[in-house]
Amino acid sequence: MFDRSKKGEHALLIQPHFGKLEDDVLEEFGDLARSAGASIAATITARLDRPNPSTLIGSGKLDEIKAAADASGADLILVNHALSPGQERNLERFLERRVIDRTGLILDIFAQRAHSHEGKLQVELAQLRHLATRLVRGWTHLERQRGGSIGLRGPGETQLETDRRLLQKRVEQLQKRLEKVEVQRTQMRRARVRSELPRVALVGYTNAGKSTLFNAMTGAEAYAADQLFATLDPTVRRIAVPGGNVVLADTVGFVRDLPHDLVAAFRSTLSEAREADFLLHVVDAADPHREERIAQVDEVLTAVGAGDLPQLLVFNKIDRIDGADVRHDGQDGIPDESRRERVWISARDGRGLELLQAVLGKRLGLQHVSGELRLPPDAGRLRARLHQLEVIRSEQADEEGWMLHVDLPIAEAEKLAGSADGAPIRALLPEKPPEW
Repeated sequence: MFDRSKKGEHALLIQPHFGKLEDDVLEEFGDLARSAGASIAATITARLDRPNPSTLIGSGKLDEIKAAADASGADLILVNHALSPGQERNLERFLERRVIDRTGLILDIFAQRAHSHEGKLQVELAQLRHLATRLVRGWTHLERQRGGSIGLRGPGETQLETDRRLLQKRVEQLQKRLEKVEVQRTQMRRARVRSELPRVALVGYTNAGKSTLFNAMTGAEAYAADQLFATLDPTVRRIAVPGGNVVLADTVGFVRDLPHDLVAAFRSTLSEAREADFLLHVVDAADPHREERIAQVDEVLTAVGAGDLPQLLVFNKIDRIDGADVRHDGQDGIPDESRRERVWISARDGRGLELLQAVLGKRLGLQHVSGELRLPPDAGRLRARLHQLEVIRSEQADEEGWMLHVDLPIAEAEKLAGSADGAPIRALLPEKPPEW
């Protein structure tokens, strides 16, 4: 076997593909490698018409990769595809360098980013589960029997079996410790529920600016950087929005083809999204592939049970778009296939934060309108609806109908104002600012 380099930071990137290769796939793979701390020696694409079951990549392309690695001095091969343990082992034997697939690369980034006790436990658990199928990789001594020779007599099991047994024991310990942490987190979450504060979670594609927005809205100092997976540990703060207070949570970003076992490993972060009342879906407005990113995030949210939660799309980073300005696109201005509101802001510059908070308060029903409401005798249907909503504070009847004093969420008021008999409600609504 070859001697593994202990540096492993000068990487040759391999991008397998089965058809047309999008530029953003290569760009994201490079960002992943740099986020892990690697310097990129070169990038080689490999079309897979018939994937090789033993090495994934064909022999001719492997010769090209080996020559490129030798010429560039790369000591690490990163493959933007899931590899079986056998494929990874065979590639290492042929290329004589460490080979890491997409899952291993993301796990390495996670290991660097996790800072909380729970996050570190989750990272270690995910790494051990990934390692469990790869114990024999590059370690021929693990296949030797421990019993039968002088000085090596023992239980008669192979070193590999011993390592697997110890690994499984460690996995069980981590699972028990995480269960205790989860109980504590559940108790904290119940306390927030008892406080009756609406829970809002920031979600979105990685590097969309969620942590920057979180800091801008809360005044916190959560780690924010222009790199993938800058945030792994959930951060929660209480903030004020027009009409009341909410609990805001920052969460891990998503990427395309995020392995499901990695999603499961970070259940604490994702539970903030799953158990939220409302999602602020942060989008990099300057990303030419932003609509694809939105769809990919929606797919992951559905996988973790948060797909049906109400969302507000927050188009961030308008400072990177010439001529872009703060605005709010209501549902009437959104194409039929989306029908979701969008707020355009710059978290870095602070532009649009007041508008975002106002829209958030409105969507959560925190903003109220109140006042005297005169209803004619033929407005019995509207009066019944107001009673059903329990928003009538006082009521007097006379020959001209009813005089009501109402206090209701502005979102409900706008719904009623749009109905056929909702003209009296319209007088209670404030005028919309120009950017609305």
